[in-house]
Amino acid sequence: MERVRIKKEPDNREDDEAVHLRKEIGLLPAVSFIIGTVVGSGIFIAPKGVLMNSGSVGLSLLVWALCGVLSLFGALCYAELGTSFTKSGGHYTYLLETLGPLPAFLRLWVEFLFVRPAVASYVSLAFGRYVVEPFFAPCAAPTALIKLVSILGVTFVVAVNCWSVKVASRTQVTLTFIKMFALVLIIIPGVIALAKGKTENFQNGFEMDSITLDRLPLAFYNGLYAYGGWFYLNFVTEEVINPNRTIPLAIVCSMVTVTIFYVLVNVAYYTMMTPAELLLSDAVAVTFADRALRGLASVIPILVALSCLGALNGGFFGSPRMLFVGAREGHWPQIFSMIHIRRQTPLPAVLFLYPLVVLMLITGEIYQLINFASFSRWFFIALATLGMLVHRFRFPHHPRPFKVPLAIPVTFTVVCFFIVGLSLYSDPWNTGRSCALTLTGLPVYYVTIHRFRLPRRWRHVFNYCSKQMQILLEVAQQEVQTY
Repeated sequence: MERVRIKKEPDNREDDEAVHLRKEIGLLPAVSFIIGTVVGSGIFIAPKGVLMNSGSVGLSLLVWALCGVLSLFGALCYAELGTSFTKSGGHYTYLLETLGPLPAFLRLWVEFLFVRPAVASYVSLAFGRYVVEPFFAPCAAPTALIKLVSILGVTFVVAVNCWSVKVASRTQVTLTFIKMFALVLIIIPGVIALAKGKTENFQNGFEMDSITLDRLPLAFYNGLYAYGGWFYLNFVTEEVINPNRTIPLAIVCSMVTVTIFYVLVNVAYYTMMTPAELLLSDAVAVTFADRALRGLASVIPILVALSCLGALNGGFFGSPRMLFVGAREGHWPQIFSMIHIRRQTPLPAVLFLYPLVVLMLITGEIYQLINFASFSRWFFIALATLGMLVHRFRFPHHPRPFKVPLAIPVTFTVVCFFIVGLSLYSDPWNTGRSCALTLTGLPVYYVTIHRFRLPRRWRHVFNYCSKQMQILLEVAQQEVQTY
């Protein structure tokens, strides 16, 4: 696969007429993009997984706080990476620039084979559940109907991101304000009840008999999943206005806000629900609303569903940019590095995800999806921050407009590798499958990229199909270098 060559400067045509991704993301959209992607289904579903695997109320709250701190450390590392390397693409770009093409390709391979479809499936299933279940309460909602509504949600998000970057950005800002309102609506009655002395669920919060250390990594996986999304702004670096200022500021504001809100939401949950009741609930926020917000109980599922839709929109806005950059670097077919000539959106990259998400949504189980995807995601994030440390050592004079203290990337990298290693013991089946699927990218890399050895007939067929797809989708290569 050949690397795409584009002009560094636009020609005599007006910049608006050239085919390229515009810088349209300011500070408010950037903050909304991070918060809107982080706060999705996780805070409304993951509390069950965190409590189940931590074994006590006190330890589960500690896990939520530590996950917030760890995510902030990772986000600060990515703020340095995002200002040091001005290309979009997130994990892929940083691995490519610091550790070389093989780990970058493996990240691209595993991301679009199952990590992104798995995460999007998880969020869309949560969206479908919160939309459908209120109509069937107290009976169980039909699984087929939940999955159908989930597919409709994914279809809407894909359509928005194919239509316009600006519309997708404005949608994200709107949905972010809605989901923050939902969190405030949960926190206020919990804090009021706590102030009135309702603390019985916090007594004996660290019961040693119920703590299961071998499953603790899975508790962190569930918590870290709920914080997942702090890295998505780095996927769209080329579209951020003044990235050297906007990226660090947006990351710090977003992650501090989210961590405080998440801990308060979990305190509110435990104030109104016993641990046993929380473990029995598949929709924790709805159960909470039935207890604490009886007059507004019917509103909470709608707000949670919109929150999930916001996270889904953020994922579909950011992730295709990784595929777009990978194709531009020659690590994926060139058709995916093309942009719609009128809409200025990476249409092929967005559409590529759609059938994969629908397929996994139909066949996957919601809790297994987290553990299945988490190993590869956190392994490559740890590799990216390790690569940052290696790059600092090899190129000490490389411009770094934003630089974090050495202790932060070292701590983050060590903890990530530790959690990933322990997951091999805690959940060897899903972790092993994830690892095996990652390694399937090795022969693909050596056959198609390291030494291009596809038969000539296959290449002709592939090039013909790419050309027809380009005509059908009305897409073209980027004409202006945006990094």
